Amino acid sequence: MNHPDDLRRVVLASASPTRQDVLRNAGLSFEILPANIDEDSVKKKMRADGCSVKDTAQRLSDLKAQKVSEQTREAFVVGADQMLESDGRWFDKPRNVRDARDQLMNLRGGKHRLFSSVSVALNGGVLFRHGECSLMTMRYFSDRFIASYLESEKDDVCQSVGGYKLEGRGIQLFANVEGGYFDILGLPLLPLLAFLRTQGIVGD
Repeated sequence: MNHPDDLRRVVLASASPTRQDVLRNAGLSFEILPANIDEDSVKKKMRADGCSVKDTAQRLSDLKAQKVSEQTREAFVVGADQMLESDGRWFDKPRNVRDARDQLMNLRGGKHRLFSSVSVALNGGVLFRHGECSLMTMRYFSDRFIASYLESEKDDVCQSVGGYKLEGRGIQLFANVEGGYFDILGLPLLPLLAFLRTQGIVGD
């Protein structure tokens, strides 16, 4: 027999330290069980089918939540995904510092969009999904600045799709940002909390 509290168990289907910090700082108790899905194959198929970046980010978020939910019964599983689009080009997380430099130089002085999605699944079915789009304007930073930035951040630049963390030195790359802070970090937190509140997971 399941204990009543088991129905309020929360699992985060992500290895992202940033998403973990966001939930932890919001006062949530949760377990961590990263989803193992072939993101590249999903993206290629979605793009071949003419799907938007927004829909692709939501699909990946759904799949992560669903897969872990199938393995973790009677738990609310939170999945999330973030994608970056600039002038029709889809960007992935940099594989190394050199990739990060090439990506940031490509984005320098222009605008790009971040699509952040979150999903919650229970017993393999998605109960909640939400997506947000943030508009990011990078300033035209100098070559000297980007060299200094990459030297200070090192492999951390490979942890986010944009090669930056807004909560750290990455904020210095920008002239303007339009979007919610948590959305830009990769987890639409307020809509997620509102849903979890309806389930009795956080206080009302």
